[in-house]
Amino acid sequence: MTQGFHQSQGPRVPEAVQGTQAFQGPQGTQAPQGPRDTQRLQGPPPVPHTAPHQGFGDAWNHRPGTPPVPPGGHPGWAGSPQAGWAPPHTWYPPQPPRRRSGGKVLIGTAAAAAVALSALAASVVTVVSTPREEPSAGGANVSLYYEAALTAAPNPVEVDLVDHPLYSVAMPTAVECDPPELDTDSDESWEAFADATGECLDTLWEPVLAELGLHAETPDITVTRESPDSGDEEGYTLAYYESDYTRITVVLPNVRELGAFVPDEDQEEVWVALMGHEYGHHVQFATGILDLSHERQFGSKDEEEQLEALRRTELQAECMAGVGLRAIMDGDAEALDVVDEHFNAGGDLDTHGSAVNRSFWLREGWSRETVEGCDTYGAEARRVS
Repeated sequence: MTQGFHQSQGPRVPEAVQGTQAFQGPQGTQAPQGPRDTQRLQGPPPVPHTAPHQGFGDAWNHRPGTPPVPPGGHPGWAGSPQAGWAPPHTWYPPQPPRRRSGGKVLIGTAAAAAVALSALAASVVTVVSTPREEPSAGGANVSLYYEAALTAAPNPVEVDLVDHPLYSVAMPTAVECDPPELDTDSDESWEAFADATGECLDTLWEPVLAELGLHAETPDITVTRESPDSGDEEGYTLAYYESDYTRITVVLPNVRELGAFVPDEDQEEVWVALMGHEYGHHVQFATGILDLSHERQFGSKDEEEQLEALRRTELQAECMAGVGLRAIMDGDAEALDVVDEHFNAGGDLDTHGSAVNRSFWLREGWSRETVEGCDTYGAEARRVS
């Protein structure tokens, strides 16, 4: 069975991408509308234990102190003039004190008041008539108070798909996680399960991104009760990642259709792997890999080359699903066998690789010590067929 796909809008290349590819930390990424990454189940409804693995057609469906000091410094206290000696004068005998009339005092007081009012009026006229400097519409230019180095952009790190700094980081191996029991018939149960699993994957991958100096926005985890499929496709979408909205969405009617063929005791492992694969696309986006992959796909000379580029992207996300599965299922190897049985027992896909290679990369993510184990872009062609 082959997978049909259709292309939507082209990918958005974030500002951090320069040259071959650049990512800058510490930064998160926000974006306008662009592609979303979808996971699809191929062909007619699956039969027990032979359902093909769900892939993600990345390219196809897819955030002043104290008052200023006057010139010359604060007005200092000048002190009082030093008292001087009066010049010599003639002595006269004391005279009896003169009597002062109240009328003279009132006249003097009134005169003093008039002078004061005149001075006040003059000062008011001066204040009113003095032109004022209009404030700047943009406010103060605070940039004058900062070092120029603080406003300079960080130096970009040039990377490519094969030689990426991510691959030298140790593989995350453990996370405290206890997803709630999943009742596949309940929308609310699906919401709680998907959200809890997403939080666990946030915790798992955060140290890896932090080691690269990246602080990516946490993706929203949500569910939808409507399928995005038109009905003309050979398969149907189980879940998709939208980099423009930093969001992972589980398509409830479609996962229920597949879930009908999965035993109750295997449900958790299967859907944890699904969430781990989708979160792998988020890691690809946060590190710039996803945009570089899109560039490679759209720059391909023919469909065969384009499909190979897409498979490398999908198989890397499958490898990261193995990372998440091991961490959340506490290293229980039986969980790995369960996922392989239900997703990778058959069904070679042009867009997501053969069942053998899907199983290979899932197990690479489970077992390798560094993220280099998920370098599908440097792998030989037979491993991404």
